Amino acid sequence: MTELTYESFISLIKSIQINLPKFEMPKLRIGDLVARVPIVQGGMGVGISLSGLASSVAENGGIGVIAANGVGMIEADYFKDGRAANIRALRKEIRKARSRTKGIIGVNIMVALNDFHELLLTAIEERVDLIIMGAGLPIKNIPVDEIRKNNIKVAPIVSSQRAADLIFKMWKRIYKDVPDAIVVEGPEAGGHLGVPEDEIGDPAYRIEKVVPEVRETVAPYQEEFQREIPVIAAGGIFTGEDIYNIMKSGAQAVQMGTRFVATEECDADRAFKEAYVNARKEDIGIIKSPVGLPGRAILNEFLEQASGEKQPFKCPWQCLAGCQADEANYCISIALNNARKGRLSRGFAFVGSNAYRVKAIVPTAELMEELRAGYLQTLFNDMKERAAEVISRIRQLREEYLSAEERFRVAKNAYERNLAAKIENTRKESISALRQEYKKASAQLTELRLKLTERIYETYHELMDGQRPTDLLADR
Repeated sequence: MTELTYESFISLIKSIQINLPKFEMPKLRIGDLVARVPIVQGGMGVGISLSGLASSVAENGGIGVIAANGVGMIEADYFKDGRAANIRALRKEIRKARSRTKGIIGVNIMVALNDFHELLLTAIEERVDLIIMGAGLPIKNIPVDEIRKNNIKVAPIVSSQRAADLIFKMWKRIYKDVPDAIVVEGPEAGGHLGVPEDEIGDPAYRIEKVVPEVRETVAPYQEEFQREIPVIAAGGIFTGEDIYNIMKSGAQAVQMGTRFVATEECDADRAFKEAYVNARKEDIGIIKSPVGLPGRAILNEFLEQASGEKQPFKCPWQCLAGCQADEANYCISIALNNARKGRLSRGFAFVGSNAYRVKAIVPTAELMEELRAGYLQTLFNDMKERAAEVISRIRQLREEYLSAEERFRVAKNAYERNLAAKIENTRKESISALRQEYKKASAQLTELRLKLTERIYETYHELMDGQRPTDLLADR
């Protein structure tokens, strides 16, 4: 027998000529929002993920996310009035994204921003589908009533079970409500990290460990508020196999940033994307950001110089609460904006730990299909040993089905010939009785077909049950 592959499995299923449920990735459900692909595009600030990337991801079935951090730097007057430029630019980008897709559009807003609440209110006014809040605990002064009135979903970003527990406890106490989803970001992520530098390699913070802990934390709130609260895993997820494995450990979806930078639709300059393509593993390292947090970036000459001497800059305005501009060697917003424009000699690129594995800049649709195919192949490989036994049973059922069809075809022809002969040879015999006999035979054939179909469905479900992170067969 030839080796069983995913393709041969699908071919066999099609050959049965029975309309079986679709073999597919699970959908991501956040309340009444349903993304047909369980992938949230990471919000990458200072102009990396704007309407171009977000709308493309949304159009291809995922959740596209516009990053609010430093979004106003795409406006000509940012250095005159950064607050106003941020609000204006965010509003424009949301509307542009909406004009390009009917898919799900979210906004990522950093709690640490000094204009956090203004940006939050802007996102609410524009009625985005989802607001993701990270870089701090989104607890105080959250306009939950306005969020609910506009049917917007909320997902905080956490790095630990403790942070998740605190957010949910405080929301329940203050707002008599809880977030709709939660993003768990591991230490392999790009940009600013939620754990101290000396704990980045600590197994306690690995995403595979924290995801099940956070699921355990939100479980009682799901029951109390009668709401499914999906856990979305982020940080270091690169392939469809990675998606499958982390979902098998308890996540309902993933958030990915690095992979989406190297897409045609990403809003950054091509030189920025090519920095990812050209990066080697040894080029990626941890830096200390001017805001006092560790971050993962592609190390370059600018960072080397900035680590030893102050780079001339004028702070546009105090955009980040924790930034000590007077003591900093450079302005991180200006550096990231230079990089976005392709001026990497005057800036740098934040990246995830696997950025060195990026080999080409591709269309978003191609990337999404690659991730989907990788997920399904890994799912199939995971259940391959069990599948081989069940496939053998399906093949036997198929042979039995085809044999039965042939037997009843012969019987049908015989009945029709006998009926014609009897009608020709006698006028006295009741045609009605012959018709009843024929109907009885047809009914027997239909009954056998139904039984065989049921057996094939049972076998198919037996193959699938217990082998998937979530129900692949629902809402096909």
